[in-house]
Amino acid sequence: MWVEIKAVFLKDLRSEWRQRHAAGSVFLYVLASVFVAYLAFREIADVPTWNALFWIISLFAAFNAAARSFANENGGRRLYLYTLARPEAVVLGKMMYNALLLLIMVFAGFAFFALTLGTVPLRGADPAALVAALALGSLGLGLILTLVSALASHTDNNLGLMAILGLPVILPFLLILMRFSKNALDGLPWSVNGVYALQLGAVSVLSLALSYILFPYLWRE
Repeated sequence: MWVEIKAVFLKDLRSEWRQRHAAGSVFLYVLASVFVAYLAFREIADVPTWNALFWIISLFAAFNAAARSFANENGGRRLYLYTLARPEAVVLGKMMYNALLLLIMVFAGFAFFALTLGTVPLRGADPAALVAALALGSLGLGLILTLVSALASHTDNNLGLMAILGLPVILPFLLILMRFSKNALDGLPWSVNGVYALQLGAVSVLSLALSYILFPYLWRE
């Protein structure tokens, strides 16, 4: 099945490369949001505010990025893809692609956010824990929102239904993520942060398992 997962991943990657404006619009959304925050605050020295604002911007950008996961898989293309790859391979390939896209977006957005709104909150940070928080946050958002996008793709109001279905699932994950990254910015040891990293990893694994089990029934519809 790995060959099929790789094929779906590369298909989405090539499709994104042909329509670079779509991915560019997501990155532009992040840059514009950070710039608006800069015009409002100029500089943020308070760690909780800095941390919360960054993840709020990243969350809405992630919704916009993941909403396109199944947007192009309609009608004949969906049927054609159904005959080429197993449903499990389709959803895992798309999850892999979205996780990579959000990983790049989050790290690039974090760098621009720090350069624009100040690096004062980073002075006492634990670099390893902070990188882990960014990576686990990107991975979890990509996996969860891909599954939500698959559910919403069967309706005409894809983005609206994604918000309705996704927010109740994402909010607990986001609260854990914000606590983890805030502790990383404060420089707290792994003896405190380890439990949050495990919780984020568990949510990501659970999303993978649910997608693997449930998506075939959805895909057949």
